[in-house]
Amino acid sequence: MRVTFTVNGRRQEADDVWEGESLLYVLRERMGLPGSKNACEQGECGSCTVRLDGVPVCSCLVAAGQVEGRDVVTVEGLADYAKQRAERGGCGTGACGTSIDAAKQWEASPADSQTGENTELSPIQQAFIDAGAVQCGFCTPGLLVAADELLERNDSPSDADIREALSGNLCRCTGYEKILDAVRLAAARGEGQTAGQGA
Repeated sequence: MRVTFTVNGRRQEADDVWEGESLLYVLRERMGLPGSKNACEQGECGSCTVRLDGVPVCSCLVAAGQVEGRDVVTVEGLADYAKQRAERGGCGTGACGTSIDAAKQWEASPADSQTGENTELSPIQQAFIDAGAVQCGFCTPGLLVAADELLERNDSPSDADIREALSGNLCRCTGYEKILDAVRLAAARGEGQTAGQGA
């Protein structure tokens, strides 16, 4: 079957998709987007997390056919997505998360958000680097996508909020403290920019 959907602001088609093929496989193998990692294939580790119509999902558990006509943002498109969200005033309507209509209005800029090359980093990506939260990097894409969604809906999360938002993401290198520091740092840097926008 052919599946047509939007990936990082660009309309994409995948041909000859078989019934059991996952969104993760299509992204990595058919579209050349290796950011989402293939680890457990059971939705347990979160390393394959992407945003589907604004909601974080484990792409290994989503059948490719389920994304027909929908919008996917991977870690490669996160910076551009965050930039456009900021230009539109953060959590635009004052409601938490991204509405399906807002996700559909997102478009890739001339920089290559398809691969993430030649783009500025999103605030959460920069915070991960500045806080030293990246070690081997295998879990980082999923953590970034989940943390970005958290900060979109809650611009001043408590430690409990951060832990809950990242609870579906495993990191085998750290004790998570640097990761928590990175989310705290991104939230602190974003406070004046989107104050009152989140929950």
